[in-house]
Amino acid sequence: MSSPSSPFRPLRRLSTLGAALALLTGTASACESSEPSAAVRSASASTAPGAAAVPQVATRFEQETPTEAAQRMAEAAQEVAESRQNAIVRAAERVAPAVVTVSTIRTTTVQRGFGFFSFGPQQRRAGGFGSGFVIDGDEGIILTNEHVIRGAERIQVTLSDGTDLEAELVGADEVTDVAVLRVDAERTLPEAPLGTSEALITGEWAVALGNPFGVSVTNAEPTVTTGVVSATGRHLVPNEQDESFYLGMIQTDAAINPGNSGGPLVNVLGQVIGVNSSIFSRSGGSDGLGFAIPIDRALRVADDLVTTGEIRRAWLGLQVDAAESDDWGRARGVMITEVFGDSPAREAEIRPGRMIHEANGRRMTGPLDWEDVILDLREGDPLELVVEGRDDPVVLITAPYPSTQAMRVQVVDDLDVITVTPQIRAERDLAIDRGALVVGITDELRRVTGLREEDVILAIRSRSFERRIETADDLAAAFRAFDDAGARVRFQLVFARGNQQRQTTLTYNARGARGDGADG
Repeated sequence: MSSPSSPFRPLRRLSTLGAALALLTGTASACESSEPSAAVRSASASTAPGAAAVPQVATRFEQETPTEAAQRMAEAAQEVAESRQNAIVRAAERVAPAVVTVSTIRTTTVQRGFGFFSFGPQQRRAGGFGSGFVIDGDEGIILTNEHVIRGAERIQVTLSDGTDLEAELVGADEVTDVAVLRVDAERTLPEAPLGTSEALITGEWAVALGNPFGVSVTNAEPTVTTGVVSATGRHLVPNEQDESFYLGMIQTDAAINPGNSGGPLVNVLGQVIGVNSSIFSRSGGSDGLGFAIPIDRALRVADDLVTTGEIRRAWLGLQVDAAESDDWGRARGVMITEVFGDSPAREAEIRPGRMIHEANGRRMTGPLDWEDVILDLREGDPLELVVEGRDDPVVLITAPYPSTQAMRVQVVDDLDVITVTPQIRAERDLAIDRGALVVGITDELRRVTGLREEDVILAIRSRSFERRIETADDLAAAFRAFDDAGARVRFQLVFARGNQQRQTTLTYNARGARGDGADG
């Protein structure tokens, strides 16, 4: 029985482009038959060795000879071939070998239920995908996004040649959304050429590389999309899905889809100018609004993480706010609202209530501009301010954060706290002006107590006593009293998280604390 006829038939003729290239190159390799076409035979007959010359009728009109025509066609074919190797193609070829796929495994908790019935929480292991690129081939150092590896229990990197390698997390910074991985490849890996994000031109070409939607699982070569630098210095405020601010971002219309995060944004020279990080989308895919972290900022963070394992940000000792806002909530101007004692701002005799017009040569249009500037400062860096009421610019020498200089008190083996001071309150933007700030806690103690870093412990309550916690030493003294008693003690730990006050019930003896459940 014959099959029904189909409107689609096998292609038995050269496509328009194929025919053109066949004629231009003087071959018919794209044809189904290996025989040269009539056009090619006629064009090449005069030059074939031993072939009889094709007579050309002489006329009064100027006419191209077959030899000239064949030469012209060969030159045109060469031009077509060269035109395909444009700047974007060369840029992609230069960077692609250094682009990697980042695969993660994390455990998530989901609520099981059906209709009105709830079966309780259930843990589920889930895979995730992102991108990254090699910045140090000798050491196997890879740059990616913090949100790509957040909460990951296992991280695997797939190189562009398909090699899978287990990756170690060197460090991550949630503020800038930058993370650094290390792999042991037992060979030198291809490195991405690193450019600069300074002096970018709005409208210049931009090339995004990465692994959209995890498609590189089956093909390790990165996907390439193109566009332009749409804008620089963009600030993104949090939405329902994302609680983070993104400051000073590069905006591009090169397609950045889920999975591209962590891949490089490249200029036409094949140099990395940014780290693809986020998109603004109504559909979940690319709507032409992609954003990348400037490479200069990402490399400063990476250098801190590789060198010291932490970010060495600077402290100024002042707080600012918008001078005013319009009916749409847009902030205008930057006003100093508070200056703290024993700080660089106090030493420079800066006063509250004054406007900051410029910071390091950048005009301050709103508080996010201010945050963007100080995000890149490190201890000892100078900051030049143009302040209202001062004839000359004011230069501050930044200091380390007070919390890094504060004395850490170890309450129990798995819990470190520091005393909340006015300086630390300003640094961490705390709503509480006293207590013991949690700065170190193990995963196990976090699980059993419900505490986490940035919580401020305010009091300990039991049936027989209540102790108000003013300092880190107060909390340590309370736990020493439990040890001296030598008995199991059940008590409530009262703490602040943001603007909310909470408490959790614990049972403690000399071996440590056990959580009985958070009371809210």
